Amino acid sequence: MKSIFLAAALALAVSLVHAQQPLRIGSTLSLTGPLGPTSAIHKVAGEVWVDEVNRKGGLLGRKVEWVMKDDQSRPDLARTLYEQLLTVDKVDLIVGPYATANILSAMGVAQRYNKLILHNSFGTPRIVKYDLQFPTSGGSGDPELVWPNLVFDAVASAPRPPKTVAILTSKFPSLHFISVGARDIAKKRGLNEVLYLEWEFGNREFGPVASRIKDAKPDLLFVGATGLDAVMLLEAMKKIDYQPPAHFYMFPSPGPTAKLPEAKGALAFTTFEEHPPMTSNPRAAQYVKAFHERAKAAGLPDTAVDLHASISYSTWQTLEAAINGAKSVDDKALAQWLRGNSVDTIMGRLSWPTVPEGPPHYMMGKDIYKIKQLQEGKWLVVWPKEFAAPGARLQ
Repeated sequence: MKSIFLAAALALAVSLVHAQQPLRIGSTLSLTGPLGPTSAIHKVAGEVWVDEVNRKGGLLGRKVEWVMKDDQSRPDLARTLYEQLLTVDKVDLIVGPYATANILSAMGVAQRYNKLILHNSFGTPRIVKYDLQFPTSGGSGDPELVWPNLVFDAVASAPRPPKTVAILTSKFPSLHFISVGARDIAKKRGLNEVLYLEWEFGNREFGPVASRIKDAKPDLLFVGATGLDAVMLLEAMKKIDYQPPAHFYMFPSPGPTAKLPEAKGALAFTTFEEHPPMTSNPRAAQYVKAFHERAKAAGLPDTAVDLHASISYSTWQTLEAAINGAKSVDDKALAQWLRGNSVDTIMGRLSWPTVPEGPPHYMMGKDIYKIKQLQEGKWLVVWPKEFAAPGARLQ
């Protein structure tokens, strides 16, 4: 009997010691390199969440510590750093980095160690087979179909719908994948493709690209761009006195793009903007305030909460919900909870069903993405109409 009591006391002591240890969550972000401007937004979002959750006492009685490393926009380095996080730093959990190529590298490491991995910017879901990965961007399992159709639906509602389109893209995997999908969708919708052009990821010379666009004279410019690609392309078009009648950039850096007069009327994807009905959520309103403060202190060129700030924060919300719901930090327990539950985030409700012949945990054909437009120097949702900013419509 005495030995039983001693064993129970020892187990309790071990449990109490463990509870006092921080819950260490590891990840990488591209703080330098071509993906740096966008990753800076994700960094601020994660820091806001860590502060919030620790003010409430942490998770399962443990303070949260975020162990974050710079992958320099390099998938090969991301792979090495996730290995270090799990074997050297011995973090309890991991979350994914930013951008498709780096996520794929991190996912390979997660699979090798049977670790859960949440990620929010993976654009080629059909290649995913790993069952302990969960997307938290609100995107569908077939973005090459859903996202181009979303863009073409929006522009079709304009006073002068386009008849011709130029499709250009970086060779960055997700941007390229979705842009190629856009070519097929445009053809099926009767749009005449007058130009298709690709450039290497990291390219900074857009003069020749701008000249090709001007010669093609498209009604609509559809660009698979991320980060500062849109800014450099717009500046290159300005130098040759060309302004596209309508232009869409997939994932531009919002602040720098908004500052360019030439970006007027530009379209882009989003999941959240700082206006009703999205700011009606109390936690969203609280997050907007906190993000503004920390982003300003970090020197970000734009402190507004939009696509990147929302998908990043929603990832952390999902992890928080899973840990509290499963009452565990065991990877398989968290995965099991996520498969059977949905999570309400600031950008909408996320769920992870099993779809026959689809990638694991994606909603095929369904997502919560929207189209925003730059109007009077501000990004405003214009499509679908039920999510549009008060009084806003596509221009």
